[in-house]
Amino acid sequence: MAQKRVSHVLVCRELKPHLLMVIVQVGYTFLYFITEASFNHGMSPHVNARPKLTFALFMEIFVLSLLGVSVTLNMYFASLNYTNPTFVASMVNTIASLTFIIAVALGFEVLDLRNPRGIAKVIGTMISLAGVLIMTLYKGPVMRNLWHPLIHIPGKSAAINEDWLKGSILTVSSCVTWSVWYIMQVFT
Repeated sequence: MAQKRVSHVLVCRELKPHLLMVIVQVGYTFLYFITEASFNHGMSPHVNARPKLTFALFMEIFVLSLLGVSVTLNMYFASLNYTNPTFVASMVNTIASLTFIIAVALGFEVLDLRNPRGIAKVIGTMISLAGVLIMTLYKGPVMRNLWHPLIHIPGKSAAINEDWLKGSILTVSSCVTWSVWYIMQVFT
């Protein structure tokens, strides 16, 4: 029985590169079908039109790259040093709600409370924010694993430098800049 299991493992190891190669080829096949369908519906692979690179467009691209990658993620990772991962993970769930609220405040999103879609947007935003508040503020009992942990990370289990005010400000700022980044992408 043990020899059969060992032989199955060896066969799987030997076949793994070939199976992966087949999966890649199937992916390329789907790519070819999608590309052919796009060409049949009028898409041209030779497009020579692009917007003129003005100073305003250059600044939009600069601000997008600054907000999207640099500032947002640096504030996000810095906030992990001052708070715990549960708080940061629950606050990241506010990005969709914050994006909607900022878009409404700036006039990019029309809020029609007579329409079922508008009511659904408001209710969804409220449920999302309520869920984040519950996840952030509720301190329930500690759940213990009956067996040994799957992963053991040596060192402190809490934040490195616990400063909840600084960590909270960094987390909220990260979520707001991420939301602004989403809104800016629509107009660039």
